[in-house]
Amino acid sequence: MAEPADYRTPPISVVIVNWNGGRFLLRVLEALQGQSRRPARVVVVDNGSTDGSAEMVARAFPAVRLRLSGENLGFAAANNLALREEVETPWAALLNPDAVPEPDWIERLWQGVCAHPGCSAYGCRMRRYDDPRYLDGTGDCYHPCGWGWRRDYGVVEDEAHLQPGEIFTPCAAAALYRREDVLAVGGFDEDFFCYFEDVDLGFRLRLAGKRCFYLPDAIVRHVGSATTGRRSDFAVYHGCRNLIWCWWKNMPGAVLWRHLPAHLLFNLLLLVTVLRNGQGRVVLRAQRDALGGLPRMLRRRRRLVRRQDETATAAMTAGWRPLYRAWRERCRA
Repeated sequence: MAEPADYRTPPISVVIVNWNGGRFLLRVLEALQGQSRRPARVVVVDNGSTDGSAEMVARAFPAVRLRLSGENLGFAAANNLALREEVETPWAALLNPDAVPEPDWIERLWQGVCAHPGCSAYGCRMRRYDDPRYLDGTGDCYHPCGWGWRRDYGVVEDEAHLQPGEIFTPCAAAALYRREDVLAVGGFDEDFFCYFEDVDLGFRLRLAGKRCFYLPDAIVRHVGSATTGRRSDFAVYHGCRNLIWCWWKNMPGAVLWRHLPAHLLFNLLLLVTVLRNGQGRVVLRAQRDALGGLPRMLRRRRRLVRRQDETATAAMTAGWRPLYRAWRERCRA
């Protein structure tokens, strides 16, 4: 169904999941306060922060809806809580506490929805916070072996990145979702806690026949893993465990068996690579726990909607060359 052409009052709520976001969170809220088109509501779900950031939000931004979870629910569960209980608009823009939007971010998102209707999720142009000449991503790619990565991560921005178009799924650090479609496929998988949960959600949306789209005019500057650390044991563990769960839970049967050797090989190479960083035990623990959780994931697999499997597989990035290029760029970062 086409969206209305009038974008003066966009029906968008912004959801920020905070865990010790500190000064970054305040910077993001200031940027939202200065938007050319204000969102209908800004919701901060605080996951038991201990740095005083929740108290700072309450004092400095009384108009922001502050939901205190009392504990660290994880990115997935906290967003689900907001989508179920705090968001009343048809659209929810998710924003990390370290992703600072440009002043026209909300306006550009809604313009994009109106210009490219019919999608369930929209991704943004993400620039590196420390050097905006370089991109932090233009949507997420997914390879049939099971790895997902941010398209154009770490590359110098040029004209090629200004074209809107289909993506496998947006990066949830800065993305717009149709609320009812997300809830219809079960929301974020809360067992993932954080990392790869956005790829998993995008995969399920695509299995349900939905589409995801990249909007280059909606821009944020992203620090990335500001609180958890890009290569911390925490990030490595959840990323390695969750990519296995995502693959086994969502991959259509014929594609799964065809690419099973590639999936196993990729996970072996992943283990060998991180051994050099002294994190081999972390990955082994992640892979062990992934296998332990596979029965639970396979039960969910049987419940997934598979009306249009080709919609999901057609949007994947095939071939080893782009996979190798993305892996090389990630290792250099």
